[in-house]
Amino acid sequence: MTDRGLSINALTAPLVDALVADADQLRLGVHALDNGACIVDAGIAAPGGLEAGRRIAEICLGGLGRVALRGGGPVAGWPLSVEVTTSDPVMACLGSQYAGWSLSHGEGKGAFHALGSGPGRALACKEPLFAELGYRDQSDRGCLVLEVDKEPPAPLIEKIARDCGIAPSGLTLILTPTSSLAGTVQIVARVLEVALHKAHELGFHLGDIRDGLGAAPLPPPAPDFVKAMGRTNDAILFGGQVQLFAAGEDAAVERLARELPSSASRDYGRPFAEVFKAYGYDFFQVDPMLFSPARIQVTALDSGRTFTAGRIAPELLEASFGVAL
Repeated sequence: MTDRGLSINALTAPLVDALVADADQLRLGVHALDNGACIVDAGIAAPGGLEAGRRIAEICLGGLGRVALRGGGPVAGWPLSVEVTTSDPVMACLGSQYAGWSLSHGEGKGAFHALGSGPGRALACKEPLFAELGYRDQSDRGCLVLEVDKEPPAPLIEKIARDCGIAPSGLTLILTPTSSLAGTVQIVARVLEVALHKAHELGFHLGDIRDGLGAAPLPPPAPDFVKAMGRTNDAILFGGQVQLFAAGEDAAVERLARELPSSASRDYGRPFAEVFKAYGYDFFQVDPMLFSPARIQVTALDSGRTFTAGRIAPELLEASFGVAL
């Protein structure tokens, strides 16, 4: 178990089992490897879909949040949005959903690289973030979500299981390509997570964030990887809206609200695909402060005051999505 008396992998296991059981109606591919590890294909050879993406996003939240597809949303004129709610935003978003575990195998052209997200991260605790959270999970089951378009090599899967302290037969890997419908949903469902991650980067005391919710428009997927990545990022950067509820002094809460929106970044103002191209497709050259929702509201629980910053930018969404709003 854990210092918090909760296992996010144990909470998530029934969601993973239900996803696998419903694979046919969700248009997922499921197979077991020789070592017993379970691979769920949500958009590589299998088509997947929106509902699969919604359920995968809830798995990413470690069983501590809910994801819904709603008509309308924060962007006027856009028909569908992804809505995320959780009563434990720090653990759900940073302890589970954040894609913070760097995974790689091999070198050169055939190398495999991915960022792992989901509750399995809290078993391996390869990131300094878990020391800050004061959390380490223990479970005989673990699940990771990988935003990839090919299956990880067998030696890497064995290593992931070892790092998690579980048998390979207890490991489930869910694969969601960026250009797929399921991948699009699960990426946009990070609208609240990117706000929590930026709050952490800004030095706000995470223990003061008590509750939160977020929503962002669901963009059209694109077969081109860069365009697909751009649209899913832009849905959050220019159309995402987040409400946080935080304890603490008004000055700290107001500063958080002011500095959180994507518009506070030096790279704000162009669709992400254009920014990415301008940096020679080097992701690490992009200002990390760009990755946050468009509009923020933070309510200071101690005073009842609410601070708002940022704005929805439909003109930038139109340029990214290729659709008039």
